[in-house]
Amino acid sequence: MSNSETVNVNIKSAAADKVKNQVEDGQIVLLSLNDGSNKYSDVGGSCAAGSRFQFVILDKQDPDFSIEVENNAGLKIYTSPAEMQYLGNDLVVDVKNAAMSLSDDSGVIDGAMTINEYKPSDQ
Repeated sequence: MSNSETVNVNIKSAAADKVKNQVEDGQIVLLSLNDGSNKYSDVGGSCAAGSRFQFVILDKQDPDFSIEVENNAGLKIYTSPAEMQYLGNDLVVDVKNAAMSLSDDSGVIDGAMTINEYKPSDQ
């Protein structure tokens, strides 16, 4: 569990390309849980608590996601305090067998991350 107010993630080149292909100039990206715990989640129920993550593309920053995620891909990425409890050290996003994964120094956190664009009319 990370207690820091900053997060660093190494986004491997295949994963960076996958995300950058969906992000337009001026948009930001959230590193968000996808376990039914927030307004960006498309998963119901609590059995996925803390084990599913997604990148959410937004046109403007959500003040609930105030923690900057430093990354080597040049993306504007933010996360929230709720996500921090599930993120360890040495975060890496990679693509293997066409699936995007998020891992830390303890192992794979999510082997099937998604990328979703959020528009306020979505909910």
